[in-house]
Amino acid sequence: MKKKERRFCPYCGSGITQQYEEDILRDYCETCCVFFYDNPLPVVSTIVVEDRKILLVKRANDPYKGQWCLPSGFAEIDESIEEAAVRELEEETGLQARIIDLVDVDSCTNYFYGDLIFLTFEAVHIGGSLSPGSDTVAAKYYPIDTIPALAFDSNIKAIKAYAEDKSDYWAIEDSFSAAVDGRRSKKNKSLLSDKLVGVIQKNKEIIVENWIKDVATNRSTPTYQSSDKEKLSERARSVLSQFSKWAEEFYKDKGFRSVDVRTYFIGFGKEKRKEGFELQEVLSALSLKRKHIWEFALYHGISSNKPLDVYMAFEFDRRMMIFFDRATFYTTWGYMDV
Repeated sequence: MKKKERRFCPYCGSGITQQYEEDILRDYCETCCVFFYDNPLPVVSTIVVEDRKILLVKRANDPYKGQWCLPSGFAEIDESIEEAAVRELEEETGLQARIIDLVDVDSCTNYFYGDLIFLTFEAVHIGGSLSPGSDTVAAKYYPIDTIPALAFDSNIKAIKAYAEDKSDYWAIEDSFSAAVDGRRSKKNKSLLSDKLVGVIQKNKEIIVENWIKDVATNRSTPTYQSSDKEKLSERARSVLSQFSKWAEEFYKDKGFRSVDVRTYFIGFGKEKRKEGFELQEVLSALSLKRKHIWEFALYHGISSNKPLDVYMAFEFDRRMMIFFDRATFYTTWGYMDV
């Protein structure tokens, strides 16, 4: 179906001709001396999401009858574009909503309506019950990564823009849930800070070397300065391996598996005591090890100050804090266990 042409003047009924105005050929009424302007029609669409499922409606009328789309419709006279979005959403889904943000603006030419401007908003559900309206036969939430074919390309573009904008937030949310509650989704079995654990694993030798240089000159570790460097390096590698394995397993559903921090560091404390190291020196050396792990991860694993990277750094620091707090406690226990 092609958009109907204007044939008669709506004011006087005379036949329409065409004349140029500023190099644009327009419909013109010679009787009324009036140009007619064909401007793009404003269309509003709304994205409402719950549990990462996006609300879609199935169209009841042509064009695209029976196809899915975002709740959409034309803006009316005497209403703001935001009011139009809220109104169309309620008419097509029964939901009342509040506009949060503008997601996307797109221009397109539709075979049925002509030139359109799609304005897509994000909205939050504040009332009403989900039910199809007069222009729809179904209203349903779909997982955002498995939505059906949509009637309007502009809807596809807007949903893609929305998902890209939310991707970092969702990644942080998933990682936080796994870290705090021990829950890992089927699709996201890793924490964001696992990337930094991997950096530590791959660069263990560099971190050990930097730590050896530090304890060999630090005032808080005088005994280390005269100790066998190879033996110190071997133990440092062992501690790093303990941290890496512990970090990998700590948030799994069954908790610790192959890594027994308690037994390891009680034994570590007993060994250092027998070797003649003062407890304060050993605890200082552990603190320096934590510092070198953190500095290396920070400078070689984080590339920006984006919220995703900032969160990843905080999450990694929390994992280190828990590990080294336990390491300190059980090492001290090993010294006291005479």
